[in-house]
Amino acid sequence: MTYYDERKNIEEYIEMAEGYDGSELIAILKEHLPLKSTVLELGMGPGTDLDLLAQSYKVTGSDFSSVFLDVYRETHPAADLLELDAVTLETERTFDCIYSNKVLQHLSKKDLQRSFSRQKELLNKNGLLMHSFWFGENEEEMGGLRHVYYTEAELLKTIGPSFDTVALERYKEFEDGDSFYILLRLQDK
Repeated sequence: MTYYDERKNIEEYIEMAEGYDGSELIAILKEHLPLKSTVLELGMGPGTDLDLLAQSYKVTGSDFSSVFLDVYRETHPAADLLELDAVTLETERTFDCIYSNKVLQHLSKKDLQRSFSRQKELLNKNGLLMHSFWFGENEEEMGGLRHVYYTEAELLKTIGPSFDTVALERYKEFEDGDSFYILLRLQDK
């Protein structure tokens, strides 16, 4: 059992995360991804960003936690949701964009490489990836969850050569420069 398999933990997370969303990230994404494109959100959690993405795109939410998916379905019964491991991403569907907001940091560095390799396979031609990370060089465990911090250079090395960097910028979540996002475009297959 993992941290997000317990409804009590899900409810605590939802309460803690209230007031935080990826609206700034999604505004940047809108500059590069046409309206009505298909978007897969990895690690949708309570669905805050999914709701924002759905205002402009055809969205599919996903999470490894069936509890998060069940909680979201309670208020969004028609939502397109998938229970997915962010490493293996076992689906035959493809998307114009894959998005996550501070989710992939829970993967080991080796699993993150595997995830990027699999994400490449799920993207349509000229597909985009948009992910955000905490900035830093350490790894820690908090509340039973792994948190791996990256520098921009280390993340680019982990991603490998299959993508062109469209945008890469630090921003402030809590403190100046504590976070960064990366927007990548799949090179021609």
